[in-house]
Amino acid sequence: MIGNLDARSLRDPVRVAFSAECAQLTEILAELVDADLDRPTDCPPWTVRELIAHIRTGVGRLADMLAAPAPPRPEVDAAGYFGRAKFTPQVDADRIAGGRQDARQVDRAALATELDRAWRTTDVAVAAAPTDRVVRTRHGDAMLLTEFLRTRVVEVGVHGLDLAAALGRPPWLTPQASAVIADLLTGGKPTPAGLRWDELTLIRKTTGRAALTAPEQAAIDAAGFRWLAFGR
Repeated sequence: MIGNLDARSLRDPVRVAFSAECAQLTEILAELVDADLDRPTDCPPWTVRELIAHIRTGVGRLADMLAAPAPPRPEVDAAGYFGRAKFTPQVDADRIAGGRQDARQVDRAALATELDRAWRTTDVAVAAAPTDRVVRTRHGDAMLLTEFLRTRVVEVGVHGLDLAAALGRPPWLTPQASAVIADLLTGGKPTPAGLRWDELTLIRKTTGRAALTAPEQAAIDAAGFRWLAFGR
């Protein structure tokens, strides 16, 4: 399926979603005060400060990846990227340590400016790249650029839900990012009609940000509905 992917048709909506979600998060960061940064999140052991640092680093990865030599062919798509190897104890420990190290350099007053610079640098690099460009991730995965950009939409969007919960704010997930994330989680399949989920609810439920009720679980079991589960 990877080889048949029409990268040109997918690039624009994914890039729009990435830009929209990053711009929305930038606006939120500009409103934070110092006390906000030490709040705990539902991504233990990270605080708001550390989760922001993690997001900022993830947003900026593509520029360096595009500066490196391109692998000959893609081997993993966005769903495959979120595989078990990304969630081993050692990888999780390294991810947490990296976020905490980056957080030590976080200046609350510069948060919005730094994120804005990071995502716009990535966007410029993506715009200049060929539509069939292949990149290699830090985990060694060779992926089409568009597929890796989809993972960045997931990172910014889903962790944005975590930040909103930690800050006591309503979710700010943009419609563009919501559509990209929901499509990836479901593989493009419709949810069972009995669930009556909108995209935000689907994302919160399938990523563990909200618990499934007994009737929802029954509807899922009856329909054989399955979604992308990170780490599986």
